Amino acid sequence: MLRGAAGGRTELTIQVVRCDSGGESMEKQPADRAAPDERTGLVKDDGMPPGAEGGEADSQSQRKRSSSRKSFRLDYRLEEDVTKSCRDKQGRWTNPWPTWRFPSYSMLLRFLLLDKNHSNVPTSEEALDSELPVMEPYFVHSPHLSGALQGMRVTWLGHATVLVEMDGLNILTDPIFSQRASPFQFMGPKRYRGPPCTVEQLPRIDAVVISHSHYDHLDAGSVASLNARFGGELRWFVPLGLMDWLAKAGCENVMELDWWEENCVPGHDDVTFVCTPSQHWSKRTAWDDNRTLWSSWSVLGPGHRFFFAGDTGYCSSFQEIGRRFGPFDLAAIPIGAYRPRDVMQGQHVDPEEAVQIHQDLQARQSVAIHWGTFALAYEYYLEPPVLLREALEKRGLKPDSFFTLHHGESRLLAAQEGDVFN
Repeated sequence: MLRGAAGGRTELTIQVVRCDSGGESMEKQPADRAAPDERTGLVKDDGMPPGAEGGEADSQSQRKRSSSRKSFRLDYRLEEDVTKSCRDKQGRWTNPWPTWRFPSYSMLLRFLLLDKNHSNVPTSEEALDSELPVMEPYFVHSPHLSGALQGMRVTWLGHATVLVEMDGLNILTDPIFSQRASPFQFMGPKRYRGPPCTVEQLPRIDAVVISHSHYDHLDAGSVASLNARFGGELRWFVPLGLMDWLAKAGCENVMELDWWEENCVPGHDDVTFVCTPSQHWSKRTAWDDNRTLWSSWSVLGPGHRFFFAGDTGYCSSFQEIGRRFGPFDLAAIPIGAYRPRDVMQGQHVDPEEAVQIHQDLQARQSVAIHWGTFALAYEYYLEPPVLLREALEKRGLKPDSFFTLHHGESRLLAAQEGDVFN
């Protein structure tokens, strides 16, 4: 439930989308909306019902959560239906869209045993260096450049890991600095382009957002290294079900949220982190299929807005996110791991669908992620950016509106004129 701030509060009823496939039904529930002339503001947590920020509230979860729990009223410009998270009868999270389809066992067997792998990643480091160079990030060779910005800056660190600097915060997404996306570093998918820096070389990190539990997005070694370096000063934002995992890894400053719930980094109340939907799935062991939620993230600041898609197939919720929180100054959207389509379509967008997400979000610019690092599917390893350019041209969009970066490369985005909330 969202609360209006003192000085005006309007009651409305939002019809929540019901879950299909035997999932739990969600009934109509009241929600508050700030008056149209109000902007994002901070509201005290007085009277908040237990668990309102994600998950059930008990003494253990209260201990794990930061003591500075905040509630925000956001600039909801349209009173519309939104797709809420839901579970099936076994308590597992589900995707409530008709676009979702998990590959059948026969598809998976064909994919693993019969389909041809067209990735053709070179074994030569020289060949890889010429096509996909790994650059030393600016904060390594010129650390004095880290600091206050008039606009915002994004640095791609490989796969779905980006460093975004905006509105006084340094935000890291799905950090993976390990060589393998696996529970073991002697087996499993190995990166063919190494990380451009170590955790020790990073600048100050204020917040980490995690999209889901898969090993290429939630890496135990990277979490341990970040926690060892930054400790309780670093706030972790995770979807429902992942707080216990982070707590067992030693992380204390963890905020666990459901779709459409929001919170902030202590001391930066003007930047709101909203857990938003994505179409994917979760699994980390043989027994925990879809026991934890997956998500995208919308970061809404006083001067800039950033969207992180995480790992996703295409679904209609990106239009909902764009209508509620757009336009975004920057979106990080995946473009790789999409072939063969009958196996991957439900869970991974291809470049054309990535451009559709870019448009749904009303993103001024987007950066391509989830490609060029691990060979997780069967498309040619350099195909994603080629198809991305073709999709942009087909829709009459400028090439710079959705760009790729080299590993370790940064781009400074100029500040936009006017109020970002207009």
